[in-house]
Amino acid sequence: MRVLHIDTGREMRGGQHQVMLLLNELRRAGHESVLLARPDGELRRAAEAGGFSVYPATLPSVWRYSSGVAIVHAHDARGHTLAAIAARRKLVVSRRVAFPVKRGVASRWKYSRAARFLAVSHFVAGQLEKSGVRREIIDIVFDGIDLEGHMGVASQASWNSQFPAVALGSADPQKGRDLVDRAAHLAGIPIVFSTDLERDFQRASMFVYITRSEGLGSAALLAMRMGVPVIASRVGGLPEVIEDGKSGILVQNDSTQLASVMQSLQADPARALAFIEQGRRRIADLFSGRHLVQRTLASYGRAIAG
Repeated sequence: MRVLHIDTGREMRGGQHQVMLLLNELRRAGHESVLLARPDGELRRAAEAGGFSVYPATLPSVWRYSSGVAIVHAHDARGHTLAAIAARRKLVVSRRVAFPVKRGVASRWKYSRAARFLAVSHFVAGQLEKSGVRREIIDIVFDGIDLEGHMGVASQASWNSQFPAVALGSADPQKGRDLVDRAAHLAGIPIVFSTDLERDFQRASMFVYITRSEGLGSAALLAMRMGVPVIASRVGGLPEVIEDGKSGILVQNDSTQLASVMQSLQADPARALAFIEQGRRRIADLFSGRHLVQRTLASYGRAIAG
């Protein structure tokens, strides 16, 4: 099968990493991918370095390259718009964000153009349904983690409670940096606000992921893959990633409660090591790259047959 992917993100954020993982997994499964991306974007450079065909994400490109594929897969909102206007094959759309779909006339037309939606979580699927998308054309396709990659994975033996806590270094007000900063101060635990999670997770006592809105939580998945215990907000799709008290801890967005949980985890190495073991097991059971490509291909098949 030949697939046309469209993603217009400028930076390599969670969605763009998922695109690259899917491109690689599709290739391993014997399928060919063509990518339309921003000429000045990091995803274009990563895909070209990986040996994929990449062209500018424009309306003429969508019209031209969609004629020779089995299906078109839009991975972000602008890519969805481009494909809705110009795609010449069945369209599937990934939906990764937690906020509801707009209800205007243009938005309803745009969403009517998709054959299927790939919701990153049951929570996001519910948001699509509330916005008027029929449940029977929504598939749940969780983010994946590359279990074969060479990222530096900490072992249980190397975990150290005296390592700093790590949190996401984002200026997005939805990401709760203010709450994490206050909680770390109350707990007396040093905190690293990271812009390179893969690096900083190699010396982390815990990952504190506090957010006011979340479709699933790919950063939490990465922490679990790398052997870092996770404390996360009980919002959006995060409860689908973390089994509270088994593979991590879910909290309310309250700095006092968060500080107490951070202190208790630091003081209980046996519990932290159990979270590491269960977190890795959960990734392997539900969130591998193999699961990602299998669910995506199944959705492609339903779209083509529909």
